[in-house]
Amino acid sequence: MIFRLGCLFVLIPLLELVILIRIGQGVGLLPTVALVAGTGFVGAFLARREGLRVIRAIQGELAAGKLPTRSLLHAAAVLVGGALLLTPGIVTDLAGLGLLLPPTRRLFSSWVRSRMARALEHGTLRVAVWEPGGRRPGADPGPPDSATGPRRGEIIQE
Repeated sequence: MIFRLGCLFVLIPLLELVILIRIGQGVGLLPTVALVAGTGFVGAFLARREGLRVIRAIQGELAAGKLPTRSLLHAAAVLVGGALLLTPGIVTDLAGLGLLLPPTRRLFSSWVRSRMARALEHGTLRVAVWEPGGRRPGADPGPPDSATGPRRGEIIQE
């Protein structure tokens, strides 16, 4: 896991830098800067449009009494895609664009669902839920603080 994160945060930016330098050498500084800024603006526009579309789909499914599982995966893909498009670089722009376009987003969602189903079958899928205070549910919240009052679930008898 650490190796993958290292690759993500070291190799991808280096690759992006090399590509942007090559593009800059080929077309010049201003067109390269315009390309980076343009993809940021296009990404923001697409993320907003697709985000609103996904929100409407989630609302429609909830109104129909259905759990919006697919729409929530699409929403996560739109969020990540928008963030990738706002990040300067060609590789991240292509990945972000792929997550924002509905056909490739459907493929990505299908891939994620199949990976989750496989992990569930093998018993390797772990889900962690955290309370707003940063604690795991059911964990000992520690001693009560007189300034904040009794601990959650504590019964006070008078």
